[in-house]
Amino acid sequence: SDTVVEPYNATLSVHQLVENSDETFCIDNEALYDICFRTLKLNTPTYGDLNHLVSAVMSGITTCLRFPGQLNADLRKLAVNM
Repeated sequence: SDTVVEPYNATLSVHQLVENSDETFCIDNEALYDICFRTLKLNTPTYGDLNHLVSAVMSGITTCLRFPGQLNADLRKLAVNM
């Protein structure tokens, strides 16, 4: 069962994430399913539904990097401000 190993995977991966990445967005699968059930009213969400949620989140986070405007930033500023 995945449930048994999830805490171990999360705990063991944190060190690698801290050491080898500048920015990391950890998204919980249960939270995605909860959004699908409660907010989007989907009885049986698919991986496509979950991927759509993740892509919407990442699109929203990086909007200021992709479009011109006063609030433009680069990835370094984004990492500092988060």
